[in-house]
Amino acid sequence: MTTAGDIFEFLNSIADFASQADWDNSGFLVGDARRPVSKIAVTLDIDLPAVQTAVETGADLIVSHHPIIFYPLKELTAGKPAYELVQSGIAAICAHTCLDMAPGGVNDILASLLGLENIETLMSGEAPGVIRTGTRRFDSAERLAGHIAAALGAQAVYADAGKPIDKIAVCGGSGGSYFKDAIEAGMDAFVTGEASHHEFLEAADAGLSLFAAGHFETEFPVVPVLAARLRERFPQLRVDIIGARSRILRFPAQR
Repeated sequence: MTTAGDIFEFLNSIADFASQADWDNSGFLVGDARRPVSKIAVTLDIDLPAVQTAVETGADLIVSHHPIIFYPLKELTAGKPAYELVQSGIAAICAHTCLDMAPGGVNDILASLLGLENIETLMSGEAPGVIRTGTRRFDSAERLAGHIAAALGAQAVYADAGKPIDKIAVCGGSGGSYFKDAIEAGMDAFVTGEASHHEFLEAADAGLSLFAAGHFETEFPVVPVLAARLRERFPQLRVDIIGARSRILRFPAQR
């Protein structure tokens, strides 16, 4: 018999929960670790559609990247994902920043999808252990934007520093605030999921081309990899991927 606690221990072995950022809330967040598990749903977000799909498919456990409980709960009422998950009896394990940092995690996968070479972990700056750096030649920021679009199926918003690109840093999700770490590391470009208007401008003025390719698009690639690792470790269990399309839409849609 495989329990939710067994799944947690395996996830802890590949993405050490103790390594998470001090502001994070990764871990076993909902349910009973002693609960037997036969079906797992793996997703980026535990929103209402994800809970509904997990219930419909008979999942005993949801494994997600983003924590279902992040900010302090002031209410736990019907219609909220946490309430509906508890009511359904489905457990939840969430691996957030620990999976960003983990070998083979969010940012290693992002760097590999972009075809970077000489990939290393940036251990300095505001987020040590999170950002990955690598090399690949692009004649312009526009060329890199096209490459990002092809690799991730994403519309990349970017600020062009006006120079060729050789050294690239990546950080999936909301990494725009880390652009100064990329500058200090001598990068020519920084690819992340989200960045603010002023971060774009400040980065470009400092000689760094900054790209935002979407929070979902830069992080979701870890989900099928995580599902595959769970299937390999627990072949007796059914592991489904849910929430495979972003609910954040763009117009016009990417073709």
